[in-house]
Amino acid sequence: MLGILTNLIYVLVAAITAPRWLRKARGGWAERFGRIGLPPPGWAADNRPVVLVHAVSVGEAGALRALVPLLTPHARVVVSATTDTGLARARDLYGETCRVVRYPLDATFAVRRFLDAVEPDVVALTELELWPNFVSACRRRGVPIAIVNGRISERSFRGYMKIRPLLRRSFAALSAVGAQDEGFARRFVALGVPEDRVRVAGSLKWDSARDPAPGGLSAKAEALAAELGIDRSRLLVVAGSTAPGEEHLLHLACDGLLLVAPRRPERFDEVAASLPRSVRRSARTPGQGASRFVLDSLGELGFAYELADVVVMGRSFGDRGGSLQGSDPMEPAALGKPVLIGPAHANFARVVQQLEASGGLRVVEANGVRAAVGALLADDDARKAMGVAARRCVEEHRGASAANAEMLLSLVHTRSSAGP
Repeated sequence: MLGILTNLIYVLVAAITAPRWLRKARGGWAERFGRIGLPPPGWAADNRPVVLVHAVSVGEAGALRALVPLLTPHARVVVSATTDTGLARARDLYGETCRVVRYPLDATFAVRRFLDAVEPDVVALTELELWPNFVSACRRRGVPIAIVNGRISERSFRGYMKIRPLLRRSFAALSAVGAQDEGFARRFVALGVPEDRVRVAGSLKWDSARDPAPGGLSAKAEALAAELGIDRSRLLVVAGSTAPGEEHLLHLACDGLLLVAPRRPERFDEVAASLPRSVRRSARTPGQGASRFVLDSLGELGFAYELADVVVMGRSFGDRGGSLQGSDPMEPAALGKPVLIGPAHANFARVVQQLEASGGLRVVEANGVRAAVGALLADDDARKAMGVAARRCVEEHRGASAANAEMLLSLVHTRSSAGP
């Protein structure tokens, strides 16, 4: 009955929002309806258990970089993603060692078809992504579901609590939760997960953040600088995952070289047009004497961070109560970069607190960005000290991937011991 009701709700929502989502080019419709194709050769002959790890988009796919290699020696790992960009990123990272597929729509027939094809022994959902029909289908099959890198933002928590009676059964069905911190753990319990199934495991992103390359720069970072025409003798500010209005703010705040990486690909043209004489990555033509660069590509922001002397995190200088809730500062911190972030960073509040306490990150208001950037660019010692502190903080907080891997493999063992 619940499946029929949710299907009807999905149809109604799809009809109402059709004008919006039809404007976006979307592919993989057969996969979205659960037709994911045949497994790779030799898959069926491998008798190890199957662990399905789901990542919604690019960020979640990247967060699994240290976890997946801990699982592959013990299980056949299937990595799923929802968005086109997330799927592309997952294939790039895990395509050689795992089966990578698209996660289905939460219609009962699509979920059934998907689970028939994957046949998971354990399902791991990254951060949350809890869909009722999927959870119900797994429960009927006796497949345990765990949350890895578990987090529920304050805004989402308030929304979930309003409809708690509708969601409680899904949360209660979870076999284990590896929460990022104590606050997130309490929210999972409040929403119905039995307390003895929730543990604080830390954030996977501390582990997945790349270490600095030997010698300072990777070959890909060197190539990015050369292909954009970035003058390496001058200091560079990199603004990651920017939102509307932030590019102009940073353009005015930065007298030197500035590279901006808009969060959403649909904004690439708009941002390039708004920055005078900017050089676009997609042009593949080095700029001669240019001071403004637009990273209108996917999967290269980490290499841009390597080139940075100062990093400014986007999606953090708007309305704190709105949709701008910050961007992940862990990657530049792991590379030993001084990081600035705006006050709207609720999605990464705990991480920001930890980095700020270490001295590796500063929170600044929009009207203080110019002064903060200028002060760091003028002070080599301050930049170095912040970078060292940021790097040390990352090292101190690593270990979540091992904790989450142990949690998942224990579920595999428990299910194997229990039998079909």
